Amino acid sequence: MPSHWPTTDWQVKDPSNLKMDSRKLADLESVIQSDYSNINGIVLVKNGFIAYERYFNGHRAASMHHVASVTKSILSALIGIAINKGFIKHVNQKVLEFFPEYVSDSDQRQKEAITIRHLLTMTAPYPFNDWQEPLDQLCMQPDWITYTLDMLGENGTIGDFKYSTAGAHLLSAIITRSTGKSAREFANEYLFKPIGMNEIPDFEMESYGFEDLFGENIKGWVKDPHNHNTGGWGLTLTTRDMARFGHLYLNNGLWEHNQVIPKSWIIESTANNPNHYGYLWWIYEDAFISAYAAIGDGGNMICCIPEKDFVIAIASEFMINPPDRWQLIKEHIIPAVFDEA
Repeated sequence: MPSHWPTTDWQVKDPSNLKMDSRKLADLESVIQSDYSNINGIVLVKNGFIAYERYFNGHRAASMHHVASVTKSILSALIGIAINKGFIKHVNQKVLEFFPEYVSDSDQRQKEAITIRHLLTMTAPYPFNDWQEPLDQLCMQPDWITYTLDMLGENGTIGDFKYSTAGAHLLSAIITRSTGKSAREFANEYLFKPIGMNEIPDFEMESYGFEDLFGENIKGWVKDPHNHNTGGWGLTLTTRDMARFGHLYLNNGLWEHNQVIPKSWIIESTANNPNHYGYLWWIYEDAFISAYAAIGDGGNMICCIPEKDFVIAIASEFMINPPDRWQLIKEHIIPAVFDEA
């Protein structure tokens, strides 16, 4: 068990005292400024201590950042907690059990077979091609849940990987249907508060334009027109809180003496498979490193490397086709950890 838990304040240590190569880290700031200019904050945590922390573009430690699809990995944790507490029966519970009022105009047999696990692993069918989800269409609907349920199970085969943000949004609605709390309320009580993350306040949605859903107007955790927190994006976190969440996963869901997330859920969520995608976590495996990561559009990332008890949290400003964070990690960060001084 770690000797230090950053529930309130992080302890900072010199990288050399954590057996990291300080000389290699010294070049990181100039690399970010020249080649990764939309990074707003980066925190590197080794053995539970902050080894490196920098902020850019006018941001600071207290700044909240829209972490985009990193939100999905938060939802994964909430589903695991809800199952552990008995709000949800199990991961193979059928999705339509949570929406008994829903009636489809089409053949429902495939739709009825889809489970929570299929949503978590992105293996539910939808009518769009992979990576071509019409997210703008979802955002124009008066009822996002019905719209998504209409798409669910259409034109495909259960088990084939197809990335869907709308499917992740169904998980947020399932949290609310099963617990009586919004995803934000449930997260505040059972995840954020226990590990010292900032509790997310409730903000009313004034409109549903691009800036309100994806841009500069995002505050707290975005909600759909029926007050479900967005399951696939829309959460704001500090970079340090991103690192806290990663640190929780590295410790198999344990925080101090509190099992916040079941260890079995962490293991299931981050196990590798042919799709290299767990329960809303991306899995990296190559010749010299095993890692799993929560990844959000624009270059937001929480990367966990269990072998080295190492977390990389990167908060970014949205931009189209940002420079690859994994390249930054492999070329400039991992060498400072793996080539220990």
